[in-house]
Amino acid sequence: MRVKIQEYLPTILVAATVLLAWEVLVTAFNVQQFILPRPTRIWGELYGEFSSWVSGQGSILFESGGATFYEAIGGFILGCGSGILVALITARWTVVSQALMPFAIAANSVPIIAFAPIMNNWFGLTNPASKMAIVAIIVFFPTMINTVRGLTLIDPRQLELMRSYAASPFKILWSVRIPNAVPYIFSALRVASPLSMIGAVVAEFFGGPRATLGVFITQSASGFDFARAWAAIVVASAIGITFYATIIIAERVLAPWGRRG
Repeated sequence: MRVKIQEYLPTILVAATVLLAWEVLVTAFNVQQFILPRPTRIWGELYGEFSSWVSGQGSILFESGGATFYEAIGGFILGCGSGILVALITARWTVVSQALMPFAIAANSVPIIAFAPIMNNWFGLTNPASKMAIVAIIVFFPTMINTVRGLTLIDPRQLELMRSYAASPFKILWSVRIPNAVPYIFSALRVASPLSMIGAVVAEFFGGPRATLGVFITQSASGFDFARAWAAIVVASAIGITFYATIIIAERVLAPWGRRG
């Protein structure tokens, strides 16, 4: 426990220092709320929303966070699952993998804002599927590329040994390639988890139900209620961090051989 505290102590100190400096500087220089609200104002909004939620009165902020997370996790599962499945298929035929690589690079070069209007038109402005589709596109290719690398970057001696035992291609895939690819897959999932939240929130900037973080932020900002907008940003960040931490815990449990340090 003491080792864990010492490990995270620098991060906690830096965060506390930044928040303290933020509060002091905004107060000292009389920075207006529409430019940058004080952390205490943001905390006040969060506490008020949390109190309403706990008392059973409901909280539009936390409802928005749940709706956005639903979109993010749906797109995450769809995109990462499809990426892993396609990687398993393409890793068997190198030509197919090489043919898909230019499309992966092209898709990663297109900004989210280019996909949002198209997906809203396809699935409907208020349909969560439109945001899930955007998230799936964002996380699909990084997951596929990483998984292909894990499936193909095998020590030749391992393959030679398996073939000397007359192992079938499926046996080699299951016993050698997939275990080697698991750390690469989790590496992709760690990248995809915050990307999914970013994609969902940005997609919501182009329209959606009011009870979503992207719409909540844009409406609060347009009404000059920037403390509430920043509170929504904090909620989105907290969800993203929790999502990322969950992936790390899952990796430690399911693939301890792939841990780096």
